[in-house]
Amino acid sequence: MRKLLGLVSLVLLLPNLTFSVARALEPRDSMQNEAIKQVIAANLMTNSPDGNFHPERMINRAELAAILVKAFNLNQREVGKQQDVRNVPDVPSSHWAFNDIQTVLRTDIMRGYRGNLFFPNQRVTRAEGLAIFAQAYGVFQFGDNTVNEILAPHPDAGSIPVWARRAIATVVAEGFINTDTENNISPLQPMTRGDMAYVLSQYLQRQQPQPQMPVVGE
Repeated sequence: MRKLLGLVSLVLLLPNLTFSVARALEPRDSMQNEAIKQVIAANLMTNSPDGNFHPERMINRAELAAILVKAFNLNQREVGKQQDVRNVPDVPSSHWAFNDIQTVLRTDIMRGYRGNLFFPNQRVTRAEGLAIFAQAYGVFQFGDNTVNEILAPHPDAGSIPVWARRAIATVVAEGFINTDTENNISPLQPMTRGDMAYVLSQYLQRQQPQPQMPVVGE
């Protein structure tokens, strides 16, 4: 009888439990949806051929290159305007992102690997994606102590690769980064389209003109 009453109580609680979980997730889902709308409107990212954005899908190096060229107008930078063609055996001129990859290599925003290979289809981790974004944005030259202070509120800061710490501290300081509910950066996890959309949306908001403070006496 007690087991039966316990089961009945659990069934009665389930709708409320489901509602609570949905309500807790709603703000984060809403933020992601708004970020996606912003980056699509800015033409920095597009929906997939099926008409959906698929925020859960991972970003590869070619996609990251194309996004950064658009976001930062890298092809308008002096070094980006150069016409010299880098020899990249795994990115022929017929590749869809050939021009963008040439641009990120010329501007030194992204680099190749041994043998001048770019690995365009290789997925990037959040550490890599955020660090490369910061490279295009401009990495703040924080001292080590400052970097540690900025990253300290994030429980998994110790798992950030040494080479990425200053760059990730830059995006954290600028408020561009998204985290999980426990404020983890998850640097070793794959970077998704949703992650990139959030970073770009925060960057876009920073570019918008800020309202002027009223002058006292006017």
